[in-house]
Amino acid sequence: MNKNYYAILMAGGVGSRFWPVSTSSFPKQFHDMLGTGETLIQKTFHRLSKLIPKENIYILTNEKYNDLVLEQLPDATQKQVVLEPAMRNTAPCILYASLKIQKENPNAVMVVAPSDHWIEDETAFINNLQASFDKCTQENVLMTLGIQPTFANTGYGYINFEKSENAIKKVHKFTEKPNYDTAKQFLESGNYLWNAGIFIWSVQTIVTSFQKFQPTLYKLFEQGISVYNTDFEDDFIRDNYGNAENISIDYAIMEHATQVYVLPATFDWNDLGTWGSLYDKLDKEENHNAVVNAKPILQDASGNMIRTTNKKVVVIDGLNDYIVVDKEDVLLIYPKEKEQDIKKVLQKVKDTFGENYG
Repeated sequence: MNKNYYAILMAGGVGSRFWPVSTSSFPKQFHDMLGTGETLIQKTFHRLSKLIPKENIYILTNEKYNDLVLEQLPDATQKQVVLEPAMRNTAPCILYASLKIQKENPNAVMVVAPSDHWIEDETAFINNLQASFDKCTQENVLMTLGIQPTFANTGYGYINFEKSENAIKKVHKFTEKPNYDTAKQFLESGNYLWNAGIFIWSVQTIVTSFQKFQPTLYKLFEQGISVYNTDFEDDFIRDNYGNAENISIDYAIMEHATQVYVLPATFDWNDLGTWGSLYDKLDKEENHNAVVNAKPILQDASGNMIRTTNKKVVVIDGLNDYIVVDKEDVLLIYPKEKEQDIKKVLQKVKDTFGENYG
């Protein structure tokens, strides 16, 4: 394996739209959401390790998930777990991890990948990643993998690329989540992709980009270079991380840089952002019910997403297109069409019964 290949695995999110299974103390990336026998973070780590040495996969997460990461990824060491003492979006943590990697290996080329996405064809993913690594090794460019849109989705950001015969396209601009009519126009134009948040670049190129476009943020983390990868790193980060601006990598870097390229992905992808997106990926029985970890008896029931713990017997009669999730002291029975409101429901539950329920 190429010792210059690295990965930053983003594992700090809460995944509140997957409540009640996903909670702030045990978020979705640490759950086996699809009933495959592996959690989402385990699947992602093993996928990346087909191309990247296991010891070069860094896991970026909140400090409260440190033990969960080490428990679920026994091949990772404490050195590989990069801890955020405060939530500051993706740009600060990517810069922090990049400076650590640069200090260890200035020739590093890396991928930044979410820990909770579902990728069907892992061979195609590795091939796409290799092509991106090759370009970023040869040129000072920033790259991303774009997903071929299958419908006018208003929940994703879009990447507008310049049409060409080349497999790797130059990015014209990034567009935030559009309304339905705009998303429909994007699809019809044929040169828009969904932004999956998978980025590839050399450590030199991304650090230089931060110096150029985010000098204040760079200066903050540059002060710690002498202590990165030493016993004094934790103290520096604890004292300084909270001073970082809360900003995404898209806003901080990608929307300002000019040498940005995208490779349209050749693999099936799902961001597993909601119960509905999970339902779409699961096998269904004859009445289109998707069942995970449950023993169902169903009558006049169709289109439901059903999940329990410990193979509980679930009897449903006369229910269609609902999310039914049973977890210890919480039972959620909620219309699939209103799944985007689960965040609001969670807040109401917390306000009524306390933070322990979220």
